[in-house]
Amino acid sequence: MTTFDVVIALLAATSVGAAALVVTTRQVVHAALWLVVSLAALAGCYVVLAAELVAWVQVLVYVGAVVVLMLFAVMLTRAPIGRSADTDGARLGAAVVATAMTATLVVLLLKSFGDVRVDLKARPVGNGEVIGSALFRSWVLPFELLSLLLLAALVGAVVLTRDDIEGEQ
Repeated sequence: MTTFDVVIALLAATSVGAAALVVTTRQVVHAALWLVVSLAALAGCYVVLAAELVAWVQVLVYVGAVVVLMLFAVMLTRAPIGRSADTDGARLGAAVVATAMTATLVVLLLKSFGDVRVDLKARPVGNGEVIGSALFRSWVLPFELLSLLLLAALVGAVVLTRDDIEGEQ
């Protein structure tokens, strides 16, 4: 086993452990924070595999946007932050479904990839110039329009949840 294998195994174990805590914790805010740990460990796996661009996209989009959006949704909708009695009843059914899905995924991955090995020394070094050029030349307008759409949705969520704003009736 090489150092790469050990680091990937540790990061993968961290990601899977944190993902298990995401779905088993009873507090929504703690679940979001465990999701940050899981996604950051996955980004670490991408860094070890020399896919730095994918790692940064993972950190910026998922950790930086999706988790923050989840936390905003919890805060703005006044959802119960502590333990909830509504979600305690279906644990056995959820565990059975999760186990079946995990087993199915493992079988499909083993059948699809079998004994394919990644040779880290024989691969070419990636170049982000083509991706950056396409993103910031050809796709910059749709990218900016999407950011404005997300900003409008966030402002709309704030306006809808405020009690002190009176609408004209």
